[in-house]
Amino acid sequence: MSRCRRLFVLGSTGSIGENTLAVAAHLTKLGTHPFEVVGLAAGRNTNRLIEQARQCGARAVAVAVPASSGAVDLPASVGVYHGATAAETLIREHAQSGDLVVAAIVGFAGIAPVLAAIDAGCDIALANKEALVAAGSLVTARAKARGVSIIPVDSEHSAIAQCLRAGGSIVEVQRIVLTASGGPFRTATPEAIDRATLADALRHPTWSMGQKVTIDSATMMNKGLEIVEAHWLFGLEAERIDAIVHPQSIVHSFVEFRDGSVIAQLSPPDMRLPIQCALTWPARAEGCCARMGWSALSGLHFEPVDHARFPAVELALRVVREGGTSGAVFNGANEAAVGEFVQGRVRFGQIPRLVAEAIDAIPHSRVLSLADVAAADAHARRFVHEMASRARTQGTPAAS
Repeated sequence: MSRCRRLFVLGSTGSIGENTLAVAAHLTKLGTHPFEVVGLAAGRNTNRLIEQARQCGARAVAVAVPASSGAVDLPASVGVYHGATAAETLIREHAQSGDLVVAAIVGFAGIAPVLAAIDAGCDIALANKEALVAAGSLVTARAKARGVSIIPVDSEHSAIAQCLRAGGSIVEVQRIVLTASGGPFRTATPEAIDRATLADALRHPTWSMGQKVTIDSATMMNKGLEIVEAHWLFGLEAERIDAIVHPQSIVHSFVEFRDGSVIAQLSPPDMRLPIQCALTWPARAEGCCARMGWSALSGLHFEPVDHARFPAVELALRVVREGGTSGAVFNGANEAAVGEFVQGRVRFGQIPRLVAEAIDAIPHSRVLSLADVAAADAHARRFVHEMASRARTQGTPAAS
């Protein structure tokens, strides 16, 4: 059996976290890449966190709710951390150089734990897009200085990394093309998109994901976030990043090289595969996913992104060009707008319009610290909430 590697899973009760623990158990059973699960962090699902900790023998857990919300029923030998900074504290107290941290906490809340893990000398299996979208310059610079790897977990970025490993270096790349399923509204009219309900937005045709990510997929804001993330992961400017709609979600990304050759990565739409790639990178092990059904390739379909109905891709490319705190504004405004939609305070179609207005209204500046990112994020959230509140008071749409 190979040497056991220490593992932390931040966001363990979400879809990525659950799949990560399943993959880690599979690899440990194989013996090729065994893992010791040291720490787990969750948001509010304390009961499931307790079950996971017992099943995998975690030494410490973190939960975002305060201690007053109830005791975490685990042995006294297990460290328990509570509150908004619990995941960051878990990492600072228990992580060691050479550990692997799966960063799957959704949203801005996942940035500080990622930076703490880098400071500790841990490699990062990154599923938190926001860490790079909002704080890409900080995260990548700190990872380079500390000599740690950022390994993508998103299926699209994992695909690009695999294509580069197989086909050539980043300096030989003409462009990368991320694929998008198109979500539940790929063929919907603008009017239907504008008036879509929460239930409509959560009816994704291909992937099973958490609420926020599923809504982002429906607006294609998820693809926008991934474009900004790709910029930081692979060091490519906006002119060398593109997206295309591929509803079957079998081709996960393309890499086009300078000589005109194009390499794609294909697999069934199962997040366990890119998770396993990240956990074993750069090696491979026997998989736990269904194999490709080659007959499915006869019906593959591709179409350009309709930027009029789905403006998120163009917004993301603008953010890449402008740089600085524009990424934090982009992400913070989107998180706030999604929250307003979930609460029934804005229409679905207003989400990207609110994000665009925030980018237009809030000047961007250089990012020198996490405080700069936090300030831009807070400004964007206030802007969106004020716009939505003003529109409700006036009885007019929150954005036009």
